[in-house]
Amino acid sequence: MVKQPTSIKRADALDALRGFAILMMVLSGIIPRDGTLPAWMYHAQTPPPNYVFNPHLPGLTWVDIVFPIFLFAMGASIPLALSRLINKGWRYSQIFFFILKRGFLLGIFAIVLQHFRSHIINSTEETPEKWQLALQGFFILFLMFTRLPKFFPKFLNQFISIAGWSICILVLSKLTYPDGSKFSLERSDIILIVLTNMAIFGSIIWLFTKSNWWLRLGLLGILLGLIFSATDDGWVKEFWFNSPLPWIFRFDYLKYLFILIPGTIAGDLILKWMKNYDTNNDDSITEKWPVSRFLIIALLMLTIDLVLLLGLQSRLVLQTTLISVVLCGSGWLLFQQPGNQIENLLNRLYGWGIYWLVLGLAFEPFQGGIKKDSATISYFFITTGMSIFLLILFTVISDYFQQKGLLKLLIYNGENPMIAYVVFGNLLLPLFKLTGWYEEITQMTQTPTLGLFRGFVYTLIVAFVVSIFSRLKLFWRT
Repeated sequence: MVKQPTSIKRADALDALRGFAILMMVLSGIIPRDGTLPAWMYHAQTPPPNYVFNPHLPGLTWVDIVFPIFLFAMGASIPLALSRLINKGWRYSQIFFFILKRGFLLGIFAIVLQHFRSHIINSTEETPEKWQLALQGFFILFLMFTRLPKFFPKFLNQFISIAGWSICILVLSKLTYPDGSKFSLERSDIILIVLTNMAIFGSIIWLFTKSNWWLRLGLLGILLGLIFSATDDGWVKEFWFNSPLPWIFRFDYLKYLFILIPGTIAGDLILKWMKNYDTNNDDSITEKWPVSRFLIIALLMLTIDLVLLLGLQSRLVLQTTLISVVLCGSGWLLFQQPGNQIENLLNRLYGWGIYWLVLGLAFEPFQGGIKKDSATISYFFITTGMSIFLLILFTVISDYFQQKGLLKLLIYNGENPMIAYVVFGNLLLPLFKLTGWYEEITQMTQTPTLGLFRGFVYTLIVAFVVSIFSRLKLFWRT
């Protein structure tokens, strides 16, 4: 019999899912763009050989789903994070201001990071000063956002943070870009700005609907009505496309709640499961499903996601829908009659995964087929279902088979996603450029196969660097 854990400090499978998303995001940004790799290696709407954005081109590639997976993981983390504050006795007003503070700092991170991106510093010239400044940006962000291990005195943490903010203000106040511009609130990382909005609105929504899933889901219906109405003239359109603070908030960003709110429901299920394991009751160690069933479940989750990627990118929509329905229906039998807490968790996650997937497939022909930009309704729901299936896969590996070692690299990166997001562009790449290694490595990896291998190696280096920070308990936190 596979040994079940008696207590869980972190949702390791959720960390692994977040780590998987962030590393795939890194890989998608560094694979060769020389027209030699197939279209499914890039965003569906920016295919080779020219990589020109085509808003009318439907499809779904692995690159298109990494951001939704990360967003889903963020939503699932909200109940876990805020419930800890509630258990500590925090009042709602205190939690509300904590949410705003967290969002403010994440927004600052998005703005500061973009000012230190190498292609923003200088997009035309390869100068040592450009890479030195990008590298300097990494260390400034390190000082600003690093949280030292608890055994360090609190004043040291505060001193480092104040030093980082002071240096950041000094450097950015003197920095001038090639076009003559200086620091600007409008210059920000759009992915992080979207995450900032989701962190704030998703957390507030969960806080006031934590005991009412129907109300939380009902908000998606209102959001859907606003999105549809915003396409026609009227007050909704005027409201939707205007913002008092466009550099940090736009109503259009709220569409990503279609992924985040389902993520919070998955987070509620995980939170309940963790609490039940903490009680260490007899039911938590009673097994009903055989080991072979868990192996088939893991394989099925991976198969469904691969079928969706291959079928929707190939535009075999009807065939993909029929195969997905058959696979999901067959899988339904595997999740029946759960006998313990982990089996019950998987059963409920799978039910929600099927619901969001079927809903997304029903919307697929709408809006000209699934697209990432501008994101279609089918995109939100299909990628949500795929995220849940990956979460089930990682849960089986981590918490049933107790093989956390297989996921350790993903878990470390999932615990430290802010560093993982920055470390290649602002640490490794500047170092490679300044030492001359980058050109030498590129020269030795000219073929498509070697170029792709180079991308994987770079991503693996990122993963190991971030894991070192995580093992040292050096986390970037907002």
